[in-house]
Amino acid sequence: MTAKATFIQKSTEWVRKSRSVDANLKDYFKACKTFRWASVEKEFSWHKTKKVNIVHEIVDRHAEGARKNKVALYFWDPTPSGAHPSGRDEKYTFLDLKRLSSRFGNILKKYRIKKGDRVGVFLPRTPELYVSILGTHRVGAIPVPLFEAFMEAAIEDRLGNSEASFLVTTPELLRRVPWTRLKSLKHIILVQGEGAAAAPSLGPLSYHFYAEEMARASDFLEPVWLTLDDGLVIHYTSGSTGKSKGVLHRQYAMVGHYQTSKWSLDLREDDVYWCTADPGWVTGTSYGIYGPWSLGVSSVVLGGRFSADRWYEAIQKFQVTIWYSAPTAFRLLMAQGKELPKKYNLKSIRHICSVGEPLNPEALRWIRSITGKAPHETWWMTETGMHIICNYPSLDFKLGATGRSFPGTYASVVNDEGKEVPPNTLGHLVVRVGWPSMMKEIWKNKTKFEEYFKIKGWYLSGDTAYKDKEGFIWFAGRADDVIKTAGERVGPFEVESALIQHPAVAEAGVIGKPDEIRGQIVKAFVSLRKGYGASDILKKEISEFVKKNLAAHAAPREVEFVEKVPKTRSGKIMRRVLRAWDQGLPVGDISTMEE
Repeated sequence: MTAKATFIQKSTEWVRKSRSVDANLKDYFKACKTFRWASVEKEFSWHKTKKVNIVHEIVDRHAEGARKNKVALYFWDPTPSGAHPSGRDEKYTFLDLKRLSSRFGNILKKYRIKKGDRVGVFLPRTPELYVSILGTHRVGAIPVPLFEAFMEAAIEDRLGNSEASFLVTTPELLRRVPWTRLKSLKHIILVQGEGAAAAPSLGPLSYHFYAEEMARASDFLEPVWLTLDDGLVIHYTSGSTGKSKGVLHRQYAMVGHYQTSKWSLDLREDDVYWCTADPGWVTGTSYGIYGPWSLGVSSVVLGGRFSADRWYEAIQKFQVTIWYSAPTAFRLLMAQGKELPKKYNLKSIRHICSVGEPLNPEALRWIRSITGKAPHETWWMTETGMHIICNYPSLDFKLGATGRSFPGTYASVVNDEGKEVPPNTLGHLVVRVGWPSMMKEIWKNKTKFEEYFKIKGWYLSGDTAYKDKEGFIWFAGRADDVIKTAGERVGPFEVESALIQHPAVAEAGVIGKPDEIRGQIVKAFVSLRKGYGASDILKKEISEFVKKNLAAHAAPREVEFVEKVPKTRSGKIMRRVLRAWDQGLPVGDISTMEE
């Protein structure tokens, strides 16, 4: 990790900003010297009362004060459905969320869900999803949010590992839940549809209906009081080897969510904020729920499938001021051309942030051309729980740079021995331990947790980067093989495991292939079993198999048949060789390859 990063194009172009004195973070360099996390604690009720529960901080204290009638959640999904023939266009105040989350908490209490229990939330992006997460917090239980595109294997991994005893889902999504193999699961709440005809037979498993239970539940439930070290949420993230990992965060993480929302997202009292991420991913909770609502800011949630028209219309309809999205989404909008956004008034936007993958310069320039605002990158991970490296609204930044460390944190680049390397030297991207939203543990996997901290004093991100002479950090790539496609993280091992379950597949190796729209696509190299012949029809069948059994975003968009998948003598797939094959590059040292 000592080679100069000369292969990475260094941009000399700056994204210039008028130095606004209105930004919440007015003097970045002064804050880096003087800011202390303890100063943020006084913003929370528990600082005085010693009573801790995030639902009180993000809902109840607003509902009991001047913000009680302020809209917390604008929900819009114009798509007609059986339950909602005219679509949905709804708004919920902080007082509404207090009442509804109390009702859901009372349902959980009725079925003996208690502090520390895990509750799976497997729902489309609807108000019921947010109410379920808030109600779970109210009883001191730990939500396990699941992305609605997950298929059976992904769901089984996550609900099985977390030992969730309660699940909130819909009759349609329930078809993907392998409930007979989930021994800890005791109760299921079904959203939409009422009566026995709306649900399949679940044998001895107890199931109930959201609407019926909510109608009977009480509007009041005091939060179960916790400690700052008690569990907050479990998010699952995929690695390049092994099954998905359950990242447990603690209640104290709210300190990081609050301050980063204030300084990097620049959220203010009168903002209308739109985070496009699903709460099945960490961005959708840390910055779709916890951060904005800790500040009492109104949030927009858009349901249904992606539509460029609908996205632009949402900005105009709700007069969105802060927009937080992903480079993939920006590229999808870019693909629709500049004429479409001209139909809409986007002048309400004052700040845009980007998350999930590196932001390519073309997308930044294009978004700036239609909104007048340049997206600002935010680098962080499921494991970090909050923004770590950002570009900030009051600072100029270099085009393509990931940014600078958030005040109160310190990110750097080190070699294998943990020593910081000179400027423009490629190395491990690390963070000095001790920030408030750092994960508490990897659920039921202490060994994996310790791997993140094997370089003493540092959190090892698994990313590679370099730092220039002016202190900007530049992301270079993953040190492991995790694929980032359309803003979602996909573990090759999970896809390979799904592939080899197909009767035609003998072996499989999976890589991320560069793609202009999605950042990367999943590409699979497959060797066939005897009796099967290569064909385009079989490629499509294999891809559909993964889509049905794992998740749509994890399905290979390209399948290449090979005689043999390259592996080491110990049986480890050599994905770097697959990448070299795919891109026509030298394969390098193959001395460890299986003969």
